[in-house]
Amino acid sequence: MASLIITIDGPAGSGKSTVAGLLAERLDAAFLDTGAMYRSVTLAAMLAGVDMSDEDALLGVLRSNRYDFRIAGGRMLVLINGRDVTEDIRRPEVTANAGYIASAEKIRGELVSMQREFAAGHEKIVTEGRDQGTVAFADASIKFFLTADPCERARRRQKEFSSKGTDLSFEQVQKDIEARDASDENRLIGPLKPADDAVIVDSTDLDIDQVVEKLLEYVSNNA
Repeated sequence: MASLIITIDGPAGSGKSTVAGLLAERLDAAFLDTGAMYRSVTLAAMLAGVDMSDEDALLGVLRSNRYDFRIAGGRMLVLINGRDVTEDIRRPEVTANAGYIASAEKIRGELVSMQREFAAGHEKIVTEGRDQGTVAFADASIKFFLTADPCERARRRQKEFSSKGTDLSFEQVQKDIEARDASDENRLIGPLKPADDAVIVDSTDLDIDQVVEKLLEYVSNNA
């Protein structure tokens, strides 16, 4: 297991993926994007045309495909059976279906094992997700919970979609954010919540660089 594990949990649109990647770069650590793991299985299930509410079918998709997660240029590349799907897994329709994978107990268990295997291969990691500080790495060195006002998170997510050529109304993005929050917070397995010992960081009025500096300062004083 890595000697330094920093977890960053938080809701959709809080900026945790971007912040985690930049923080990992500054610390010369590996970046583990667990959301990409869930999305990759979601995409594979969609391509296979399986019933997204059938947990056994989803488990079959997980086990019958090869998933590779590699670090390159400070970001995580995702491959399914050797095909680069790093951009494909960010499509809105994949996001909309990711909740099925996140709520499947058997799949979460296997993906948590994969996350721990990833950590075992690196000296230092920064990992982001929904349950990294509460489930996957409950003994992590440092835990952060990154949040922001729901309207601000919707604005950020809409901007992200727009930059990739997908035009969605603010109202639709906000509705999707609210639905995702409800799903993440109320599921029985690995619900979204801060770890008891997590440092809460509200990024509503902060830009990415300010958030990264805030986290770096804490790490330098506590690692």
